[in-house]
Amino acid sequence: MPAEPGPRPARHVLVLGGTTEARRLAEALAPDPSCRVTSSLAGRVTAPVLPPGETRVGGFGGIAGLAAWIVAHEVTHVIDATHPFAERMSFHAAEAQALTGVPLLALRRPGWTPEPGDDWTFADSLAEAADRLPGLGARAFLTTGRMGLHTFAHLTDTWFLVRSVDPPAAPVPPRLEVLLDRGPFTLAGERELLARHRIDVLVTKDSGGSATAPKLTAAREAGIPVLVVRRPAVPEGVREAGSVATALNWLGSAETS
Repeated sequence: MPAEPGPRPARHVLVLGGTTEARRLAEALAPDPSCRVTSSLAGRVTAPVLPPGETRVGGFGGIAGLAAWIVAHEVTHVIDATHPFAERMSFHAAEAQALTGVPLLALRRPGWTPEPGDDWTFADSLAEAADRLPGLGARAFLTTGRMGLHTFAHLTDTWFLVRSVDPPAAPVPPRLEVLLDRGPFTLAGERELLARHRIDVLVTKDSGGSATAPKLTAAREAGIPVLVVRRPAVPEGVREAGSVATALNWLGSAETS
């Protein structure tokens, strides 16, 4: 006689993931039999580190597709734990919340802040960073990700060192060396890299977190200016959490509200 099916989990949490925080959240939720957790990954990395629980890879087909998936799979909570610069996905999540009424939380690690000795210049976009870069240095360590590399392709006089998990696609700057690597990175390694490549300017997004922060310390020690692209704001009206612990507390309060 077939076994009786177990009780349906009380919650189905959809985690829009791809970050360390998203994976840690899934790790915290997966052992709970009262919770079903599904992590959604964009699929832009060839060999992503898969979190525990259920996973899906690829887009939803826009706002309507995401809302339909939430309803069809009886999602009770959505946590947007995408990269702080995944602005399009965050907007879709906010619009899907408006359509479905399912509670939404944006999980965002705190951004970086300059420390004494730092020489930071801020830009509001990659395009603005590309405009400012020639006045700051000639040998740039570009750590803004491969997806926006085309923004710098017209800079023919700047030499670029680019670090990414997967190889970038054209168009790219003509004077370019690609370093395929995945964080976390050590301070000793970042010091050696800056010195070996004679880097005189660092370009980065304000991603926050500790995995890639050592490059900022190494730049400060070497007296190298840093061009920082500010992160976009969380969509208006969406509640924000700065840690996995806070997100878990929100899930508990949302469950009883």
